[in-house]
Amino acid sequence: MHEATNTFLITQPIGRLMRRYAVPCIISLLVAALYNIVDQIFIANASYLGSYGNAANTVVFPLTVVALALAVMVGDGCCAFVSISLGSGQTDRAGKSVGSAVLMSLLLGAALTLCYLAFSTQILTMFGGQVNAETYSCAKEYFFWITLGIPFYMFGQAMNPIIRSDGSPRFAMAATLAGAAVNLVLDPVFIFLFRWGMMGAAVATILGQILTALLSVWYLCHMKAIRLDGRCLRLHGSLVRRYLPLGVCSFLSQISLVAAMAAIQNMTLQYGAQDPIFSQAQYAQIPLAVLGIVMKVFQIVISVAVGMAAGCIPIIGYNLGAERRDRAAGLLTRLLAAEAAVGAAALLVVELFPQTLIGLFGAANESIYYTQFAVRCFRIYLCMMVLATVNKAAFIYLQALGKSLLSTALSMIREVVFGVGLALLLPGIFGLDGVLYSMPVSDLLTFLISAAVLVRTYRSLRQTPHPADGPLPQDG
Repeated sequence: MHEATNTFLITQPIGRLMRRYAVPCIISLLVAALYNIVDQIFIANASYLGSYGNAANTVVFPLTVVALALAVMVGDGCCAFVSISLGSGQTDRAGKSVGSAVLMSLLLGAALTLCYLAFSTQILTMFGGQVNAETYSCAKEYFFWITLGIPFYMFGQAMNPIIRSDGSPRFAMAATLAGAAVNLVLDPVFIFLFRWGMMGAAVATILGQILTALLSVWYLCHMKAIRLDGRCLRLHGSLVRRYLPLGVCSFLSQISLVAAMAAIQNMTLQYGAQDPIFSQAQYAQIPLAVLGIVMKVFQIVISVAVGMAAGCIPIIGYNLGAERRDRAAGLLTRLLAAEAAVGAAALLVVELFPQTLIGLFGAANESIYYTQFAVRCFRIYLCMMVLATVNKAAFIYLQALGKSLLSTALSMIREVVFGVGLALLLPGIFGLDGVLYSMPVSDLLTFLISAAVLVRTYRSLRQTPHPADGPLPQDG
């Protein structure tokens, strides 16, 4: 019987479940984050692209995050809803939700592609593409080709959490890994051998995304706990209205990040133009290029943090549906400790080895100002990574509990109120360094709020008695 497939989520030890679900999810998201950073590494080390190509990659990166935001809204929302539905034995509802999510991701992907193609010049300008002619030329070329792959990218990213909710986190991981492997192999071929430049980097990425999408289609035809048929593959409005709000937090956390990046990139251009070094035409693109690199490194760390928390969504949702709130509370403490450990390890790397990190991105081919600014950027911009990882876990955990409004509010406070607000305010006081200070200050202020919310949530879960169905299995 399909409804019994995932009952192990309320019987197996919490620690074992976290490892089973979180590790594949971490790898999936980590690999997804590496798509863009791999492009940037090869671009940076191509002498005919260099920091101009790097800056162009930084300009386009937020626009891929918009696509990701829409995809995770559908995928994470459906994942949480399907997990709760399976936990309460409603497999038919789960199947119809998945079918709706398939169509929704395809429609959104097509719409975003058309929008990007129609308004490419205005969009690139909005994110700093006009810093100089060389950067704009590279950005326009890269953006055009990346846009053609948006539907495949969004479909694969939306299906990934849905596949996890069906009890197959390893397949979700494998689908993403396969696409990343294609990108990794083809990038140097297209950039160095064929000398296709920015187009080569983009085409390698698209081919990887197509493979991930095709593997996802195969899985949808072979699901375990859910049976898809013709009745499922249409938009079920009542279900869409129920699961999309559960993905709104994921959407807003990504889309508000885009707003923060737009503010940061524009402030970088404005105050970089006032700097005695970066106001010179030959160095004007350096702050934008370096900031993009630091953001990508941070994105890798956050991918681990988000993957760890998002991987636990099916566990939390299923136990919530099965009235096992005590297990959901136990998972929270383990999750926060693991997130803090990830942040601490990453902090040591960026504080102790910033020159090594920037060396991966073509520092040997650039001026000394490139390396100097990168070292300062790594050490200031990322100094509160421990709090950043804990904050992300808090947002996703609350989302998995069905507290989408609270989760969304916290995410918006972090990215819009603090992220955008401080990025606009602090440069007026500290100049270009003010852009760098905006990140750690935002994470610190957000943590103070998130900590209070998590304490109340934990107490509420612990005060709710679980069903008298015998002793809990030993967690380990």
